[in-house]
Amino acid sequence: MKRLFLFYMFVLLGTISSMAQTGQPYIHDPSTIIECEGKYYTFGTGGGGLISDDGWSWHGGAERPGGGAAPDVMKIGDRYLVIYGATGGGLFGGHNGRILTMWNKTLDPKSSDFHYTEAIEVASSDGMEDCDAIDPSLLLDPTTGRLWATYGTYFGSIRLIELDPQSGERVKGNVEKDIAIDCEASDLIFRDGWYYLLGTHGTCCDGVNSTYNIVVGRSQNVEGPYLDNVGRDMFHGGGRMVIAAGNRYSGPGHFGRTVIDEGVEVMSCHYEADFDRSGRSVLAIRPLLWRNGWPVAGEQFRGGTFEIESERRGYSLELAVDFVRIPQERERFWQMDLNKPLVSIPNQRLEDVVKNWPAGNISLRCSDYMNRPHQRWTVTPIPDAGGYLGGPYYQIVIEGTNRALAATAEKELITVPQFTGTDEQLWRIEQLTDGTFRIMPKRIPGQQELNSKYVICSPADSTPTLAEYDFKTDNSKWNFKKD
Repeated sequence: MKRLFLFYMFVLLGTISSMAQTGQPYIHDPSTIIECEGKYYTFGTGGGGLISDDGWSWHGGAERPGGGAAPDVMKIGDRYLVIYGATGGGLFGGHNGRILTMWNKTLDPKSSDFHYTEAIEVASSDGMEDCDAIDPSLLLDPTTGRLWATYGTYFGSIRLIELDPQSGERVKGNVEKDIAIDCEASDLIFRDGWYYLLGTHGTCCDGVNSTYNIVVGRSQNVEGPYLDNVGRDMFHGGGRMVIAAGNRYSGPGHFGRTVIDEGVEVMSCHYEADFDRSGRSVLAIRPLLWRNGWPVAGEQFRGGTFEIESERRGYSLELAVDFVRIPQERERFWQMDLNKPLVSIPNQRLEDVVKNWPAGNISLRCSDYMNRPHQRWTVTPIPDAGGYLGGPYYQIVIEGTNRALAATAEKELITVPQFTGTDEQLWRIEQLTDGTFRIMPKRIPGQQELNSKYVICSPADSTPTLAEYDFKTDNSKWNFKKD
């Protein structure tokens, strides 16, 4: 936060972009998304925050006392620790600020256990020093159990302090350390032996003209130095790009990482402006990929018509129907008439083969991709069917038809003649950290709970099925390829 005003998050619902979070996802400076008692929460500047039952549709109602700006939240044991900046960042004209922590047993404001403890000051700035105590974040080191916090803005350095994970207080005798400059809204994460410092670079609070973007450096020591991909120290202005503006959104800032499953991660942030929602600041959730040891924002899956290709073998998911040859005037390659005019051979048409397909359910198989109608799938988001953290459910049909992919009670795959929108015909599609995808039915017929375990799997070269997700094997992974 670098301007003299607060950006209020609760505004009237406007036009919704087809792939944006639905509901009222208006927020500025969101905390890392956290789950509590089956719901998702994120807190923002101004004291409030957002709640979602499924991770796709968001509404107001999260509560956090103290006002101020740019909180973060973490579950430690059976309690939730909240950290936030009370002032600073140029809010109301000053750069003297305080970083405060407080605890709660639950994040559900309707629970009888909902009660925040008295806030404790853990850091401050006097408005004259080379730091601005605002925009804090938390990291509980999984290797040591030590609790760290970073804070700071463009008005000075990013600082690292250590907190007590039992009390949330500053560790006695701890001296803050400057670890970065030229950024704000920092966040620390740990993965595979590396500490990553995410920082938000650029200008904020100017709507579609905001230049916020998120950069990263890494270190094998939590105290740094944090170097980028070409060895520049973030204390000297370094940082590798994680996400910038695009797709009619500007100003991504305030990184948060949520691990859903092994190999399934998302990053959250806000966009300073959504061009399709009056330029308002909105919550964003993107796949988080890891490339050569560096985090990068994946693209939101938007649907389309694809070959669905197995990572295991490179075979295509297709209807188990007879292969129909395409008519072609054959020439022996050793007797070609090079003076004969070339012609373009048209693709096989759906109407030329669909009459030979069975009228009822058709099973599936995997085979070489030959650009045939029985191998081409149209994937369409169904926002009104709900969703999951970062995405809506999808229908998957053979291109040009209503023949829909569906799960069976026996955990097999079929296609049914018509898409009716039942849960076994709705699909969760998530990009994995290596860039491939997992494809999961919303529900297995006969099971009460939503499916969170079974994915489309290719355990053999030619026979797809549903099996338990395993990131360690390519059997669980698919690619969506356009011609």
